[in-house]
Amino acid sequence: MKLYPNYYCKRVTDISVDFLKSHNIKGLILDVDNTLIDYDKNLLDGVKDWYKEINENNIKCIIVSNSHRLEKVKTVAKSIGIPYIFFAAKPFKRGFVRAQKELNIDSENIAVIGDQIFTDVIGANRANMFSILVEPVAEKDILITKIKRPIEGIIIKKYLQQKDQNQDKEREDR
Repeated sequence: MKLYPNYYCKRVTDISVDFLKSHNIKGLILDVDNTLIDYDKNLLDGVKDWYKEINENNIKCIIVSNSHRLEKVKTVAKSIGIPYIFFAAKPFKRGFVRAQKELNIDSENIAVIGDQIFTDVIGANRANMFSILVEPVAEKDILITKIKRPIEGIIIKKYLQQKDQNQDKEREDR
């Protein structure tokens, strides 16, 4: 089981069309909670403009959320203008496979963007998709996620150390 993401950044809005195209990404699976909205259901600043640029560049999107609150997921999806799957049971493959079928894109051309290693990253990696981990929009979380965050913090720290070591090695090899 691969715990590390293929890419790590601060916010979903930091992911550029050029970056996606350079990795041959044609579709995105987006998480909702603490990726697109905070605990109080406020949409992340700039998401609508970011999505507009993504859409103008023919990159398809779908929301895949573990939330069982249909109205919350539906409201976010409608505000941005994209389809959604709720109660997806990530990291199990079922929600990712369903999203892939709806996007009608090969798994290796889909990126999954989310804020949790144990749901979004592991699920994406298991489904042979490009995993992008973003920092949570806010610190406030549901209880189960609060419990997992310290463990994820350790994994992220090791990931960043390994990434730095690899970059140092690449510089030495030049």
